Amino acid sequence: MSNVAFVRLAGFATGLFANWSPRLFDYYASRMRSFYKRYKHLRRPFVNSIWSACTFNLGPQTCCLGHRDFANLAFGWCAITALGNYDYTKGGHLILWDCKLILEFPPGTTIIIPSAAIFHSNIPIGIGEHRYSFTQYTAGGLFRWIEHGFQSEEAYFASLSPEELVKERAAARARWENGASLFCTLDELET
Repeated sequence: MSNVAFVRLAGFATGLFANWSPRLFDYYASRMRSFYKRYKHLRRPFVNSIWSACTFNLGPQTCCLGHRDFANLAFGWCAITALGNYDYTKGGHLILWDCKLILEFPPGTTIIIPSAAIFHSNIPIGIGEHRYSFTQYTAGGLFRWIEHGFQSEEAYFASLSPEELVKERAAARARWENGASLFCTLDELET
């Protein structure tokens, strides 16, 4: 996609990700590099985006009900950008239910959240106002495809020896903890 405004938004969100979670960003980058190296005919939605997919919610009064993006990488981050013309002090707030937070979310704001892990929604806007959103994300299934040698889980597990299968099951049990270890603490980011 070549719209200059969205190219810039995609790059901005990618920069946020790289800055605030460099280890997780590197995890994404290494897997996406191998994916696009193998599948040269496929292209990223934006050349400067780390994510493999995006959605344009064109409203005119985009409002999402409470949900988790369960198809995204469980410990991955999703970029959400609010667009439009609305009074952000009265509507359009982002609700992060598990964190017990309600955030003003003005047009032009971008936030990055672990959208598969955190139940989130937003508050409706006023009559006559307009709200759109632009989201970027990568499906968890794509990471599994890459990490299973570019094959389905069924084919991957069928190819394993009994010993390898035991190791893989142990790795699967530790996957969330390993993923969470890619997050940074504020102390780490200050150094």
